[in-house]
Amino acid sequence: MLRPPARAPIHIMACDGGRPLAEAVARNLGAPFVQSRDVWFACGEGKAIIEQNVRGTDLYVFQSPIVPGDARSTYDRFVMLLHAVEAAALSDAEWVTAVVPYFPGARQDKRKGRVREGISAGLFARMLQEAGAHRVVTVDIHNEAIAGMFDPARCRLENVHLCHRLARWIEARGLHGDTVAAPDVGGMERARQYAAELSSSLVGLSKERDYSAVNRVHRSTLIGDVSGRDILLVDDIVDTAGSVTAAVDELKRAGARNVTIACAHPVFSGPALARMQAIADRAAAENWRFVVVGSTSVLHAKAPEWYRAFPISPLLADVIGRINGRGSVTGVQQADDLEGSDACAV
Repeated sequence: MLRPPARAPIHIMACDGGRPLAEAVARNLGAPFVQSRDVWFACGEGKAIIEQNVRGTDLYVFQSPIVPGDARSTYDRFVMLLHAVEAAALSDAEWVTAVVPYFPGARQDKRKGRVREGISAGLFARMLQEAGAHRVVTVDIHNEAIAGMFDPARCRLENVHLCHRLARWIEARGLHGDTVAAPDVGGMERARQYAAELSSSLVGLSKERDYSAVNRVHRSTLIGDVSGRDILLVDDIVDTAGSVTAAVDELKRAGARNVTIACAHPVFSGPALARMQAIADRAAAENWRFVVVGSTSVLHAKAPEWYRAFPISPLLADVIGRINGRGSVTGVQQADDLEGSDACAV
């Protein structure tokens, strides 16, 4: 069977926040990396300048909304992505794809019974397509229904699933244990997928939030037996780490042994590092293993010794290659690729 022709020549470009990941993807693809600049004015306004010809290209614009240690906010970086996407569209790129591994506002996907608030996931989707994006590539988005917030005639969401490759990467390093756990009921389907990949048993926790404060978990209640078992605790986003630390406390109280936390998006805001360091200190004192695995959707250049970074650049390169060649993105997500070190690679 004849293979369909490529859409146009692949070119990779990045806003400053997404530059390390974009450069790694360009190396994986052997694709040209387009020189561009983020410009910030004294008043706080910004603009993106593309310094090379991109007319007629299949252009992928990378941005990371979360950059630890950077004074710019998530909103600053998202607006800079809009500038870059518009600049690409106005520069007559044939196809413009925004690559945003951590989709901002994804947890603001519904009103949850509170009617006087916005639905930011939809707002951000509309802004990207209005800027000129034909497609948005993201990783393990918090709610896949966000795809329906884009107008498919103008812009489509490509949600890249990490489960297969991340599960195999964790297994190859002996960190998977024999039981997979979800930190809350909402994460049970995700945990079920990892348990199926690893042929492991499955348990869950029921999370009770304290809604008088932001990001506060009152307690977690275990559903299942973990006595004497090694646990892989799976979540999509670790932000302040309240959910996962409450879950670890409950798992240990129920007799679990070693614990690995795995997440797609290691945001690690506010007290997160201190909370997980406290668990690491407890593990060292009590002689059990504690490891946190996060993908390089968020880069942590100065990570603690208990942290392992799972590089997503090979997977994103494969996905971009399939999009460009009009191939199956689903198939490439199921392929085995265990390359990458435990260092903070991308």
